[in-house]
Amino acid sequence: MADEPANTVLYDVSEGLATITINRPDAMNAMNTAAKVALRDSLRDAAADPAVRAVLLTATGRAFCVGQDLKEHVATLAATRESGGGNALSTVREHYNPIVRAITGMAKPVVAGVNGVAAGAGFGFALAADYRVVADTASFNTSFAGVALTADSGVSWTLPRLIGPSRAADLLFFPRSISAQDALELGLVNRVVPAAELAERAAAVARTLADGPTVAYAALKESMAYGAGHTLAQALEKEDELQTRAGASQDHVIAVEAFLAKETPVYLGK
Repeated sequence: MADEPANTVLYDVSEGLATITINRPDAMNAMNTAAKVALRDSLRDAAADPAVRAVLLTATGRAFCVGQDLKEHVATLAATRESGGGNALSTVREHYNPIVRAITGMAKPVVAGVNGVAAGAGFGFALAADYRVVADTASFNTSFAGVALTADSGVSWTLPRLIGPSRAADLLFFPRSISAQDALELGLVNRVVPAAELAERAAAVARTLADGPTVAYAALKESMAYGAGHTLAQALEKEDELQTRAGASQDHVIAVEAFLAKETPVYLGK
């Protein structure tokens, strides 16, 4: 595209908060290969950086992310047919899976600031985040069946767990636009805010988390993910393990001392 931005994903770290911004506004932030690689690598950088204590994932323009760039995908399909080999959908393994693993697996909270439509893989990225702050003009769409594909980007795992298997099947088999308010009522998002306030409000949530007890947040993420696939007895054992870890953190001591002194704790993130 003639107006393709030089940086398909923007990355900024300020006072413990990494802001990762998908930046292909003229393509409604559809994911071409360059954007997928940049998003994957930015998330990995944030996960590995000890100075980063929380992540805000958002986008420029009027869309959050509409998923796969279908123009590039059509060209890949044609090249695959001509060569008689390869896999046009290898991007799931190479890009989408690592992106979702980076979001869900990092030991720090991730906030999705959803500024517009989130569809397909973009929907998956939003669902993978720990917390979703959404503009009142935003919308969601599973999209996959609409182009004769199945779910990817973790949607087959996250969506049923958020809204139940019956509602998930309805949205997957009959893809359609879901308004921000409907998404809130379904339990897909945490907060809906006026569109003009989205950037400020999402950043405020992410900033609060960046200033919080990072070890405890990491343990909360791990415990919820673990509990989703294990028995109560196993979850109780995991809670014991993680509580021991959180209790040994400097932030726990800071929190208790601040509570006793009736002061606001200032966490170190360790």
